[in-house]
Amino acid sequence: MIVVTGASGFVGFHTCLRLLKDGYRVHGIDSQTEYYDVTLKQARTQILQAEKGFVFHRVDLADAEATRSVFKAAAPSRVIHLAAQAGVRHSIANPHSYAQSNLLGFLNVLEGCRAHKVSHLLYASSSSVYGLNTKLPFSVHEATDHPVSFYAATKKANEMMAHSYSHLYGIPTTGLRLFTVYGPWGRPDMALFSFTKAILAGQPIEIYGDGHMRRDFTYVDDVIEAVARLLDRPASPDPGWTGAKPDPATSSAPYRLYNIGNRSTIEVLRLIEVLEAALGKKAKRSFVAANACEVAAAVADTVDLERETGFVPTTPLETGVSRFVEWYRDYYKI
Repeated sequence: MIVVTGASGFVGFHTCLRLLKDGYRVHGIDSQTEYYDVTLKQARTQILQAEKGFVFHRVDLADAEATRSVFKAAAPSRVIHLAAQAGVRHSIANPHSYAQSNLLGFLNVLEGCRAHKVSHLLYASSSSVYGLNTKLPFSVHEATDHPVSFYAATKKANEMMAHSYSHLYGIPTTGLRLFTVYGPWGRPDMALFSFTKAILAGQPIEIYGDGHMRRDFTYVDDVIEAVARLLDRPASPDPGWTGAKPDPATSSAPYRLYNIGNRSTIEVLRLIEVLEAALGKKAKRSFVAANACEVAAAVADTVDLERETGFVPTTPLETGVSRFVEWYRDYYKI
């Protein structure tokens, strides 16, 4: 039995579908907050509930008693924690919601894993933890001590919280630093989704800075394949780890960090060009001031992931964007 938190979310939904396809029984947890269109979350959940072996719990992970009840009912062997209050910019205006969801919620998940002796906890971290780091590609073996948003700070805190439970209780924990995930059923607050909506409506798209901001756009199927391969590879202590020269990605405890990205950096302006081609329509562009919570460039070093799982991403940006546009037109009947 596997518990997946954030099951109504973008990555959580695709993760549950993959697990069910692979024959696992899944208990999905989600509070279905109104951070973005709840009907989209409900539509994802309805698809999952039609699948054999799926049980849904509408629960806020910040509610300790409710979370304990789900863990007791599910008795999971493994947990994939993908629930979070997402959004870098949103964390500036609403920091308390991030503390509740990302810190207290994760603590309750850790406690559930401890109480039920879970054999492997995988959890979503974020490329945003790299903050002010400028050495590219971003490596899990480099320190990440200078986040530039409160969202990033909560994700860094999750990694540290996980390590403490790995050290104290021997729980194998694997942190997944996700890089700009996109694809069908994506989040409306992400650039690809909002750009598509605006272009089809004939409205201008907002481009932060000069449009040369670079991101490692990673197609959702590639992310899920990486997660599936790591599921049965619980973290183990690194025999070469030493406190005299600590490696941030491993530990003397059963703790690991991995980047999950496409290994390439693409400018936002290039994303817009690919999207315009897929839509057959030009965008009206409006440039706005860059936000202090955004980094200029991000690209993943995935050497560790490839060495551990043999996996490399295979979806070109053009293919992924076309698939998203096809889904968007179908879902919204455009």
